[in-house]
Amino acid sequence: MTTKKPVVLVPACHRMLGDHPFHVVGRKYVDAVRLAGALPLVVPGAMPDEIDALLDMAHGVLLTGSPSNVHPSHYGESVHNPALPLDPQRDAWTLPLVPRVIARGMPLFAICRGAQEANVALGGSLHQAVHELDPYDDHRAGDHLPAEQAYAPAHEVEVIAGGLLSEVLERCRFEVNSLHGQAVNQLAPGLRVEARAHDGLVEAFSVVEAKGFNLCVQWHPEWQAASNPVSMQMLQAFGQACRAYRDRHRSPIP
Repeated sequence: MTTKKPVVLVPACHRMLGDHPFHVVGRKYVDAVRLAGALPLVVPGAMPDEIDALLDMAHGVLLTGSPSNVHPSHYGESVHNPALPLDPQRDAWTLPLVPRVIARGMPLFAICRGAQEANVALGGSLHQAVHELDPYDDHRAGDHLPAEQAYAPAHEVEVIAGGLLSEVLERCRFEVNSLHGQAVNQLAPGLRVEARAHDGLVEAFSVVEAKGFNLCVQWHPEWQAASNPVSMQMLQAFGQACRAYRDRHRSPIP
C-alpha cells in the first residue's frame, strides 16, 4: 500500500490582470513543497467560515513571499509609502489562518511576506522601510535586476544557538539572499529569534510553545532550493513534520 503524501496548503495572492482579479502563487513555492515530499494545494482567498474546513484537509501550511506587503493598519500604523503594493484580500484570511495553524500544532513554514504576516498575526509589528533606519542596511535587491542576480547570496545570517533552526541546520552561519524592504520590528509575544543578519535585523523566528514545527524566515529558501543544502535541510524538516502530523491524524483525502 502506497502512503499518501501529506497535503500542504499554499495560500494564493490576489492580483489584478487587466480588469480581472486572479489568485496567483509563484511556481517556486509549489516546487518547494514538492521538494519537501508533500502535495501542494494552492488555495484562493478563503472566507472566515472556510478556514477550519481547509485546515481539516491539510497536514501543513506554507506561507509564500509576495511583492505585496501586509497592510500596516493590522499593527496600528498608517501606510508609509503608498506606492508599494498591498494585498488586503490575502491579509483577510492569512492573518486569522496563522493562529489557527499554531493552535492545531500543524507544521508552518513562512517565507518573506509570509514570515512578516505570521509575526503580525500573532501580535507583532513591522518596519515598513528598513533602509531608512539606523543601524540597518538596505536589504532590498536592486531595481530591475535579472532574477539570478536579485536572488544571489547577499549577506550572512547568524543562527541563534539552542533554537529550532540550529537543530535543523547544525551550523551557525550561512549566506542568504535578500529582497525585502520590510522586516520584523517588534516580535509578537511568544516568538523566539532563530537567526539575525549582521546588522541585527531578525531573519528567522519561531513560536516557542507551539506543539508543531514552525519556522518563519525573511529570505527566500525556495529559490533554486534543490541545489542549496541549507534550503533542502529546512524543506526536509518541514516535510518530515508534515508526515508526522499526517500520521497522527486521519488522512483527509481517501
